[in-house]
Amino acid sequence: MAAMTMIQALNSALDVMMERDPNVLTFGEDVGYFGGVFRVTEGLQKKYGLKRCFDTPINETGIAGAAIGMAVYGLRPVIEIQFADYMYPAYDQLVSEAARIRYRSANDFTVPMTVRMPYGGGIFGGQTHSQSPEALFTHVAGLKTVIPSTPYDAKGLLISAIEDDDPVIFLEPKRVYNGPFDGRRDRPVIPWSKHPASEVPEGYYKVPLGKAAIAREGSELTILSYGTMVHVALAATEESGIDAEVIDLRTLLPVDIDAIVASVSKTGRCVVVHEATRTSGYGAELSALVQEHCFYHLEAPIERVTGYDTPYPHAHEWEYFPTPQRLMKAMRRAMEG
Repeated sequence: MAAMTMIQALNSALDVMMERDPNVLTFGEDVGYFGGVFRVTEGLQKKYGLKRCFDTPINETGIAGAAIGMAVYGLRPVIEIQFADYMYPAYDQLVSEAARIRYRSANDFTVPMTVRMPYGGGIFGGQTHSQSPEALFTHVAGLKTVIPSTPYDAKGLLISAIEDDDPVIFLEPKRVYNGPFDGRRDRPVIPWSKHPASEVPEGYYKVPLGKAAIAREGSELTILSYGTMVHVALAATEESGIDAEVIDLRTLLPVDIDAIVASVSKTGRCVVVHEATRTSGYGAELSALVQEHCFYHLEAPIERVTGYDTPYPHAHEWEYFPTPQRLMKAMRRAMEG
């Protein structure tokens, strides 16, 4: 197998699916000639032509609306919203149209479209390039929400998303595009070429939607995480000396509740970590699920480590970003509870 960055793995997934299925196409701002702002679509226009990989005007509403129409009539569009922060103008299209067409048409029509969006902080993108809006999508019936943390998962999950007959929100943690960043900005970033999760098959394979992975097995505490925070959780576990089990959710909706229950029932303690703001963040939903399903196994209150309820800051990014140090404090509180 070849070693790939997450960017290369995503590009490979698109290439594989465009090769296999003539109904798959991709478009968005700078996606064609330029190859995307992060180069995920690099080379696809040259290989598949202007009709299957093309640029659009700066109009997220139009990009989403066009994709919905194409999907209803049999194509499988993969659109790129350049940064997840730009999706708000298109939100109505996703919620009011894409998510509901199967229900409204009594299964006569489906919307097999995938919406790719780089998200999250850690690159000094400031308030309009660093947000984590995943909770907005998990609240919408009819949408699936996926977040990979490794190149292997990114390719397999994107192929599954493209083949899904319903709309899939595919959020890409841009801080780990080129390496598994662990939240320690005082240490050099390890490139994917030196990490086992960069081993990616060059051809077709799938990682199923709705199935979590155990990123690290442990017995004393469960950490629920996704995206960049998986790597922060692994670093915190290593430094803390606490034998924590790290669950990489991979899909937020549908979430793998069986994997969560099995882990928390075993360890009796749970910490949730995500980059998004705390209030009404996805961690609140996870905490409620754990409380409902694992109450009699819990030996301490559930802890949450999150971003803060402020616009994403530029100058104070590292005070906002959940780090191993912040996570370790929550882990110790859980162990003492």
